[in-house]
Amino acid sequence: MENNNYTTTITVSKGATTAFSAIKNFRAWWSEEIEGNTDQLGETFFYHYKNIHLCKLKLIETVPNKKLVYLVIDNEFNFVKDKTEWVNTKLVFDISEENGQTKVTFIHDGLTPEGECYEVCNDAWTGYIQGSLKKLIETGVGKPNGKEGGLNAELVEKWGLPDK
Repeated sequence: MENNNYTTTITVSKGATTAFSAIKNFRAWWSEEIEGNTDQLGETFFYHYKNIHLCKLKLIETVPNKKLVYLVIDNEFNFVKDKTEWVNTKLVFDISEENGQTKVTFIHDGLTPEGECYEVCNDAWTGYIQGSLKKLIETGVGKPNGKEGGLNAELVEKWGLPDK
């Protein structure tokens, strides 16, 4: 069966250890609007982009300098009919070294062209992985979404977040 999950690959001139550390630092390449630990096995963290996309993820597998797997345990989009489309999908980062380069393959396991958010999510992931994450690994500085201010009180309560 053909694998039609969203997949993209980057190659960098830094080592696997640098790539592994950068991937775990979601605040430095995805968004500064993240609550919780993104680098601890079994821990959950919360991502949001305004009130457009809210997502809880859990680090479920880690093989140092080789692999990271995050499970989407809760999700809400405000622009598709099935607001929970990502629930139970996985963000998989495979890291390998080849010919003095490090290859990072990102698979969003469960994000397929059949999903309503696929086109928008495809474009977003391509920008984050090919742009921000690659830049973070190569230079130490990514291009994450910046801070936007807090969520409204209703969302803080609904998602069980600390009130700031």
